[in-house]
Amino acid sequence: MALFTPDLYRNFAIGFVGGALIVAAATADQWADEISPPAQAAEQLHAPQPSDDFWMLAE
Repeated sequence: MALFTPDLYRNFAIGFVGGALIVAAATADQWADEISPPAQAAEQLHAPQPSDDFWMLAE
């Protein structure tokens, strides 16, 4: 009986994919808070904006 048969690798792959799906399903509700559409993400970004003097020099 051979230890490293193709069945072993296939079963590990199936187990890995199955486990990843279970973890993804268990944590999906936590992802909704962290993933936001780009427009909403831009509102939450508090990056410094150029002053009005900058725009006057550019014209």
